[in-house]
Order: sequence, then C-alpha cells, then structure tokens
Amino acid sequence: MKHWNPSKPILKSTNIYKMMQTFGFTSYDEFWKWSVEKKETFWRETVANLEIIQEVKYKEIVNISQGVEKAKWLYGAKMNIVDSCFQNKENGTAIICQDENGDLLKISQKQLEALVDKTANGLLAEGLQLGDVVAIYMPMTLEAVTLYLAAIKAGLVVATIADSFSEEEIKVRLEITQPKLICTQDVFMRGAKKHELYTKIKKTTSIKIVVVDTVKDSIEKSEEDVYWKDFLSSNAQFTSVKRNPSAAMTILFSSGTTGAPKAIPWNHTTAIKSASDAYYHHDIHKNDVLCWPTNLGWMMGPWLVFAAFINKATIALYAGSPMESEFGKFVEEAKVTMLGVVPSIVKQWRASNQMSFYNWEAIKCFSSTGEVSNPEDMSYLMSLGNHKPIIEYCGGTEIGGGYIASTLVQENIPSQFSSQTLGSEFVLLDSEGKEAKEGEVFLIPPIMGLSTTLLNKDHYKTYYEGVPNYQGRILRRHGDELQIVSNGYYKANGRVDDAMNLGGIKVSSVQIEALLNGLDFVTESAAIAVAPEEGGPSSLVVYYVEALEISKEEALNKVQKYIKTELNPLFKVVDLVKINNLPRTASNKIKRKELRLLYKSKNQ
Repeated sequence: MKHWNPSKPILKSTNIYKMMQTFGFTSYDEFWKWSVEKKETFWRETVANLEIIQEVKYKEIVNISQGVEKAKWLYGAKMNIVDSCFQNKENGTAIICQDENGDLLKISQKQLEALVDKTANGLLAEGLQLGDVVAIYMPMTLEAVTLYLAAIKAGLVVATIADSFSEEEIKVRLEITQPKLICTQDVFMRGAKKHELYTKIKKTTSIKIVVVDTVKDSIEKSEEDVYWKDFLSSNAQFTSVKRNPSAAMTILFSSGTTGAPKAIPWNHTTAIKSASDAYYHHDIHKNDVLCWPTNLGWMMGPWLVFAAFINKATIALYAGSPMESEFGKFVEEAKVTMLGVVPSIVKQWRASNQMSFYNWEAIKCFSSTGEVSNPEDMSYLMSLGNHKPIIEYCGGTEIGGGYIASTLVQENIPSQFSSQTLGSEFVLLDSEGKEAKEGEVFLIPPIMGLSTTLLNKDHYKTYYEGVPNYQGRILRRHGDELQIVSNGYYKANGRVDDAMNLGGIKVSSVQIEALLNGLDFVTESAAIAVAPEEGGPSSLVVYYVEALEISKEEALNKVQKYIKTELNPLFKVVDLVKINNLPRTASNKIKRKELRLLYKSKNQ
C-alpha cells in the first residue's frame, strides 16, 4: 500500500510549518504538545491567524471560572462570526455552483454578501427578533448557504434539518427548536427520484414557510407562505448584530444513545474550531476550492461554510448526487483543491470506477470522515488525484470539528490518523478506566468548540457524570473507540456506545429498535453495526424475536421499507436475523457487543 510524504516545497508552504517556524519548532510532535500545554497562547495566535473580527476584543481568550466543563471562549468580546466570513477581495469567488443548464456559475464575495444582506433584511421584515429560531430544511444550495449566513448575521439562531429525514423526524426537530419561520425548497432531484420538500414539511407544521421555487408550478403553495423571490428585500445593506461569543447561532442534532436526538447549540466560537481544523489540518489557503457533498443538517454543512469562508476560500456546491458520473466532471471543472467524502461514497466509486475518467489534478488533499474507512478504498481515492494525501478526520457535532486528524507535514497512511488535533487532547481508557493503547476516547477540556449546553438533555450527565479523572484532570466522554498502532498513529474501531455511523450519519440503536418494535411480527429487536474484517464502513444488521411467523424475505422488505419511510431513506438493513431471546445484562440492557461477535462468528 502506497504512502504519501510531503515534498520540501509542500511542507514549507503549509500553515502548520509557518506556525512552527514562528515559535521555533522543528518537530511536529513537540508543536502539538505545545498547542495543548500552552492552550491560551495557541488559541490566541489561531484567532489572530484567522483574522477573527471582534467589535469589542475579548478580555480573556478562555474563562473557566465555572469549571472547564463550561469554558467561555473569547470572554468579554462582542462579535458576529459572519463578519469574519467576508474578508477576501470583493471579486474573489465565494461559491461555485451550477445554473439550470448545468454550466458553472461563479458567485463573487461581493455578490454573496449583497444576497446575504437582502436575506437578512427579509428575515427581519417577517417580524423575527433577536434570538428567534429559523429552521432550514433544504439541500446544500446557494440559497441555503445564504439563508444560513443571513440568519446568523441578523442575530437569529438556525435550526438545521437534513433533507433526507422522514416526516416524523422533522416533527421531532421542530418541536424541540420551536422555529418562528421555516425555509425550504419546492423539489429537488437525486438521480431519477424527485423529492418534494415543501409538500413533505407542510404536512408536519403550520409555521410560515419561505419556499425557494426551482421548478415552475411544481407545487401548490399555501396562501400564508411566501416564495423566495418575494421574500428577498431590495435593501442590500445590513449591519451584523453583535453578540456575546457564547450566544447560540445554530442548533444541530446528533443521535443520542437513548433514542431522542441531542439538540446541540453551536455558538460564535464553535465556527473558529471548524475554521482552525481547516486551516491547520486541511491546510486551506486563500482561494482554495472546497467541495464536500453534505447538508446543513449534518455538522459538515456548517463546518464547510466556516472552514471555507473564514479562510477566504471558495465552496463548490454540486446540485446532484456524488454517486453520479457528472459529479466527477464538476470536481474537475470547478478545480476543487480539497474534496471531502464519507467512506461509503468511495467504496461505491471504487466498485464502479466511474470517477477515474476525470482529471482531478487540482486536488491538493482529500478528507474522509463519518465512518471507519477501508485502506484499499482510501488508496484508490488517493490515486484519483494522482496520489494525493487523505486527511482522516474524526470528531463530532458537539465538538464543532475534529479531535483527531492527519496533517500535510507528516507521512500520510491510508485509514490512519497521524495526530490529535492541534489545541485539543484526549486519552484512551480501557473498560477498567486505565490508560490503554486501545480503548474509549475521553476528551480533556477545555477545547475551543466543545459544547457546554444541550437544549433537551442534561449536558453534564450526558458528557461528564460518572467519568473518571485522569491525572487529576476532568475528562469528557465521547463514545468512539481508537487504537494506537505500532507506528504511533491511530486507527478507528467504531463506537463503544449504542450509537452507530451509517453512511456518515450517526444514529442510535435504540432509535431504530423503538421503531421496529412497533411492527406486528416483532416482539423485540436489536440493531447492531457490523464492520468488515478488513476495515471500512459498518453495515446495519437487525436481530429480532418473532411475534408472528413470516418469511425472512417478507420480514426484511417490511423492515427496510419502515426504516426508509419513518427514519431515513439512506439507511439500508443488510441482514435480518431471527433469534429466540436477545442476550441481556442483569440490568436488562441488550448486549449488542455479544450480538456483533455472534454475527461475525456465524458469517466468517
């Protein structure tokens, strides 16, 4: 398997190398160690490197007077993070997308800022006030990015809802966030399938909706709702509303292990974590072009916005599916320099080989997140860019970025992480709470970007209660399992809790089970994620105790249809296994680890 090593010119051009030179470091490991031992200095310099605009400068880079669990970054500042997203030249390209004919359309920073300001004025014209919630339920388009930035600029909070969610999942998110206005799109196409977003969300709520109409006469709009063109203000001037840096700006959702999703607020400093990971670990420079097939409903959507714009780079937005051959052409024509993926996408590209026909020479690095990756798939991905490195990147919605990644100043090995992210640290503990080479990840706060509140759950109980100290330091649970390999790098081993990653989407086993237990032929069920022996994305397998006799084929069809309809159409059940009794602990918890081992042993 071919590794990648930085040439001297590449090494010396990186943001990490320049920072190391500034502080006199010749060893990256020593530099990382300094970034966590001198956290305040590191983050002070990072805020300066990213040129974060503040109307009133912070008094302290971080305040931990209420404990590291409630750290307040940029304490005492007044700011709006959107101001830091428009610091490129006015004619610099902010977004590359496609027009109705599929041709490339370039939106300059000046054009985007004017559109954002018109949108912000439109939002206030709807009577929205400071701190009100606006929900965005649409694909990652020019209008979605505009609405997102405009709402934050206006001092509002954006609740993001992925366009793949079922009606039931949409209802849950609207009930938690209580938005005053919803923004969506009439329809959009994924391959040959038409998704009717407006019609779908209209069934779930009576809240007023702003509709981006992309296809003439595609919907019957209710009288109380408004089309995008009528909603936009003619006033292209808007002064951002300055906030406390700890004020919420986005509400994202991540599956909890108890079934109900966690509602995680991002504040104005969370975006700095996203941008810093891009600046250091992905080595994003001014006018680079970032493409990541994602959605504002997943953390990589907002991450992409801040990773690109705070670093004065460009976002390339593709209208269709990354599985389409046309996506490869778009990456080529947009001259993408950093392409983000989830491993499931790469697996399918490798099987079809359809991306090998395109020239991806402009790519400087790839990035992979959301699932455990397969080394052979990642080697294939490297070859698509004429042997370019892959930044393995793992974190979470409640982190605002990653806790572990790769860099462009170290040897790059497929499916391995080379470093804890700069400015952050963790420890691996075994089942007895002792430090180990293989174990559960526990973060060591404070870290810029870490959540300090949850809307619908007890934050302390979720992340800190019952967690052991480490050398007198407070630890925060995360739920991933890692392994330190012989070269000192890290490999991901999936989750240790009852959550799983399917196609880059985190979902709770309990959530799936609660749904399936409502089927007439199911007494009880257990959902597990089974990883292949060679590494790579996990597959969803369901064990169930039968209530009514039914053929396996019919049962599997019913389960798959139910999950697609009620939970997420992107989830696929690869196997359904009947069992007499589910293995349980003395406290009646399902032993999912035992089921994973059982399934693997029967299918070897």
